[in-house]
Amino acid sequence: MYAYVEKHTALVKESLCQLERDTHVNVLGSRMISGAYQGKFLELLSQMIQPFSILEVGTYTGYSAICLASGLRLKGKLITLEHNEELKDRILKYVENAGYREKIELRIVEALPHLQSMQEENFDLIFLDADKENYLNYYPLLLNKLRIGGWLLIDNVLWSGKVYESAYKDKITEILRKFNDNIQMDSNVENIMLPFRDGLSLLRRLR
Repeated sequence: MYAYVEKHTALVKESLCQLERDTHVNVLGSRMISGAYQGKFLELLSQMIQPFSILEVGTYTGYSAICLASGLRLKGKLITLEHNEELKDRILKYVENAGYREKIELRIVEALPHLQSMQEENFDLIFLDADKENYLNYYPLLLNKLRIGGWLLIDNVLWSGKVYESAYKDKITEILRKFNDNIQMDSNVENIMLPFRDGLSLLRRLR
C-alpha cells in the first residue's frame, strides 16, 4: 500500500531528492528524515495554512523545514531548533539550495531550555519532531507559543506501533502513551491522529 500511495503522490523538488540521498548515505539515523511522502504532506499542509511564523523542534538534516517553509507568507519566517552541531553545515547548504536562506533560521541549541527562554510568541504552525523522552515537557511550552487557532503537528506518535501493543513497556513507549492520552483529554485543543508513516497528530489550539 505504501508503495502504491507514493506512486500516486506528486514528486518532490530535485534539491530535496539530493538531500534525502545525502542523508541516507552520510548521516547516522537516516530513518529520522521525513522523506518524500511525509514531506509532501508537510508542504501541502503549510501551503493550506499559509503561516506567517513557523517553529520546528528537531531539524535533523533540514528536510521537513524546507517543506514547511514552502507555505510561508511573504516575509514569513521559520525558526528551527537542532542540538547537533555536526549537522549545521549540511542543513545550511540545503536550505540555501532550496532558496530559503532568508526564510529559515537555524538555531543550534538544546531545545527544552531554549524554548523556556524564547521571547518569540504566537506561532501559526509548530512541528515537533525531537527527543521523545521530552514530549511531555515540550507540549505545554509549545501550546503556550501557539496562537489561538494555530496548528501543532507532532511526529512519531505511533512509535512503530508500540503504543498500541500492550507487550511494550519501555520508557519511551510509556511516555508516548501518556503523551497521546494527555492530548486526547486536553480541552484546549481539537485533535486528530493520523496513521501516517510513524504516526502524526494534528492539533488546533482552541483557547
